[in-house]
Amino acid sequence: MKYADLLPNRQTDYVFSWDKMLALNGNTAPYLQYAYTRIRSIFRKGEVSDVKGEIKLTETAELALAKHMLNFSLVLEAVSDEYRPNFLCNYLYELAGHFTAFYEACPVLKAAPGVRASRLALADLTGRVLKQGLDVLGIETLDQM
Repeated sequence: MKYADLLPNRQTDYVFSWDKMLALNGNTAPYLQYAYTRIRSIFRKGEVSDVKGEIKLTETAELALAKHMLNFSLVLEAVSDEYRPNFLCNYLYELAGHFTAFYEACPVLKAAPGVRASRLALADLTGRVLKQGLDVLGIETLDQM
């Protein structure tokens, strides 16, 4: 419910809908929580506990994801300056979409060792940004759903 309250612009009409709040697709908290758990599942499946190495962006989806993450601090500043948590909600939703595109286009665990390390680092960074953003909104993350 928190996310559904924070998502709309504060100057628009509020429409309450359980179906929309609990949907696993679209701009909802469960969708973002699911994106985080999917990232965590990569590390469980690959039995990866420590991420090392630099991130090398060679694919379009990797570059789009990384570029989007560069805006995180700017979004947090805008949220704080303008009292608009909906900016962060929309940013996180777009981040989850970029991660999904990356995940579908770029194999992580089946990639060659150097590429695998880079993609694991990118996935880890995405998970950390997603978790931190949800924490700012007061929404818990789970390692499994």
